[in-house]
Amino acid sequence: MKKNKIALITGVTGQDGAYLADLLLKKGYIVHGLKRRSSIFNTGRIDHLFNKNRDQETKFFYSYADLTDSSNLIRLIKKIEPDEIYNLAAMSHVKVSFDTPEYTANADGIGTLRILEAVRLLGIENQTKIYQASTSELFGKVQEIPQTEKTPFYPRSPYGVAKLYAYWITVNYREAYGLHASNGILFNHESPLRGETFVTRKITRAVANIALGFQQSLFLGNLDAKRDWGHAKDYVKSMYLILQQDEPDDYVIATGITTAVRDFIQKAFNYLGINIEYKGSGTEEVGLMSEIDFSRLEEIIGKKVKYLKPGMEIIKVDPFYYRPTEVDLLVGDATKAREVLGWKPKYNLDMLVEDMVASDIKLMKKDEYLKQGGFRIQPQIEDIL
Repeated sequence: MKKNKIALITGVTGQDGAYLADLLLKKGYIVHGLKRRSSIFNTGRIDHLFNKNRDQETKFFYSYADLTDSSNLIRLIKKIEPDEIYNLAAMSHVKVSFDTPEYTANADGIGTLRILEAVRLLGIENQTKIYQASTSELFGKVQEIPQTEKTPFYPRSPYGVAKLYAYWITVNYREAYGLHASNGILFNHESPLRGETFVTRKITRAVANIALGFQQSLFLGNLDAKRDWGHAKDYVKSMYLILQQDEPDDYVIATGITTAVRDFIQKAFNYLGINIEYKGSGTEEVGLMSEIDFSRLEEIIGKKVKYLKPGMEIIKVDPFYYRPTEVDLLVGDATKAREVLGWKPKYNLDMLVEDMVASDIKLMKKDEYLKQGGFRIQPQIEDIL
């Protein structure tokens, strides 16, 4: 009888970790997730994976761990003996990395080394494949458009620099010790499970709040920053495919389409029948409601709308959200992933935006939202499946 593959996912409570765990369980894996200890419940994205009856057999487990604690990582990897390790854990907020550069380097950079070294020291390099979550932030001040696996890196944040070390130490251990260790250079990927401090989720949550009358305006930084946005559901499939290859390698995962922040905002409001017109420039720029299709809006949110009218200023620029060094344009070329992995995204940007806005509308309308003073940090995954 063929035994189940065992996967270890660091950062399992995050957006990617939740989707990946769900995917692997459906493929028959036994999944072990690692999460940091927190004083608040942060398992909303993975609660549906736990058996409600503790006496039932389960294929999903999680343990407390931190990428800054090598002894704990070695102990857990030795105990679990995974066939595949997906290192998704990181201090992943680019702006916050400027405030916590040392911790970011320790967790995102040296943390990857700790996992690689654990596999080497335990002598399981011939058994265990490793996926390292690299990022398009490696390209930073882009040297060519679009960016491919051969594009020179030029990171522009402590997060990007830490991830650059993680990328190259993964390559080094692959070449020096023969580890099956691969980098997935994933461009921006979003979903209804995205954290609220990330710009896309901040936008879709605000759009839902404004439409429902819970919020008056949205403050953002650089409206002209351009990103290659895809759906996290598509991107976690690429992680799985990368570790199914006979030989380790590095892959860019992207849609190949770039969109400005201001255009993402437009699409989010357009889904509800609201059009945005921008006036002014720089920190004085504002976005106003120019047209409102009330019949469409009311049909989607399920109530009459008397609190919105054309001419309302709802988008404002706040320099607080500017980064010391900005990444202005990211767009990836995933030709290699298509040809070698057979990977192709199912979601386009309009589908992604609709998924996120619809989910946030549903979330904000729940009684829990008002009971918690207007804030509910994350939807549970069953809210959106």
